[in-house]
Amino acid sequence: MGDLRLRLNQTQRVRLEAALHELQTLAAAAAAAVTFADNIPVNPEDTILKGHGTSDQDGEVVATVCGVVERVQNLVCVRTLRARYKPQKGDIIIGRVSEIASKRWRLETNFSQGAVLMLSSMNLPDGIQRRRTDIDELNMRSILEENDLVCAEVRHIQHDGSLDLQPRSQKYAALQRGQLLTVPAYLVKRRKQHFHHLEQYDADLILGCNGFIWVGEHVAVDEGTNLNEDQHKLSMEVEAFTPLETRRHICRLANAVRVLSALGFTLTVELIIQTAEASLSSHVEISDMLGAEFYVQTAEREAKRRADLSRRMNGPR
Repeated sequence: MGDLRLRLNQTQRVRLEAALHELQTLAAAAAAAVTFADNIPVNPEDTILKGHGTSDQDGEVVATVCGVVERVQNLVCVRTLRARYKPQKGDIIIGRVSEIASKRWRLETNFSQGAVLMLSSMNLPDGIQRRRTDIDELNMRSILEENDLVCAEVRHIQHDGSLDLQPRSQKYAALQRGQLLTVPAYLVKRRKQHFHHLEQYDADLILGCNGFIWVGEHVAVDEGTNLNEDQHKLSMEVEAFTPLETRRHICRLANAVRVLSALGFTLTVELIIQTAEASLSSHVEISDMLGAEFYVQTAEREAKRRADLSRRMNGPR
C-alpha cells in the first residue's frame, strides 16, 4: 500500500482508510504477527525446532524478522510478509528470453541469479524424439527467440544459485497474444494449480511464483492432428487474430490484477475473477478500473468479504 498513488477526494480517502483499517484489524486477529525481537510463545515441555526467522535467547524463542508465525509440528518459523522471490524446486515461473547461447536459452525470471532452459528439454518442431544435432542448435530461433515469453518449471537449483528450467507444458512453452504483468512475488502463493482456463472469458491465466503473471488468449492444442508445413502456416495466420471481445476480457482481467496488486492483496484466481465480475456488474469501463473510485470499491468489497468470512468461522457472538 505504500506504493499506491491515487488522486482521492476527501470522501474517497475516508472510505479507503476505513476499509484498510478493517483489513489490518482482521489480518492481525487471524494470524500471530510478530516484529523484530518479539518473544514467540512456545510450550517449554515440547522439543522445539527453531526455523527461519527465529533465534534462541536466554531459553526463549525470539523473532529475528517481522512477519507471521508459522508452526509445522515442532518447527517454529516466521514468514516475512514482504520478501524477494526465493525459488524452490517445482515452482511454476514465467521468464523472458534474454540470450541464446550454446544449446540453451538464458531467461530473465525476476530473480537475482540467471536461469537456463536447455535445448534438450524442448520439443522439436517435427515432434520426433531424437538427439539434438548441430542443425537443431542453428535453428533454435525457430523455437524461441529473444524477448519471447516462456512458462517453465524449476527443475533444479545449481550450486551457484542459477536455475535449471524445463517447460511445464509444450502448450505453454511460448506465450503469445496476451499481457505480461509484474507484481511483487510475495503476492503469489504456491498452490497446486497455477494454470487456469477462464472459460467465460476464453482466456488463460498463469500465476507465476516469481511475480510474473500472464493473461492471454486461450491456447487449444490438438495433439492428434499432423499438419504439413503449408497447412501449419495457414492455421497460424488464422489463429494469429484475436477477437475483439477476447481482447477486452484480457484487458479487464489484467486491470483487475493491477488493482489487486496495488492494494497489496494476495492474488488468487477467485479474487481476480470476482474483481473483474464486479467491474462488469457495476458497468465500469476497462479504462475506469484504474481510477480512484474502483480502487476504493475493491478495498471495501474485500474488507466486507473477509469480515463475513471471519464471522462465519468464529460464529455469532
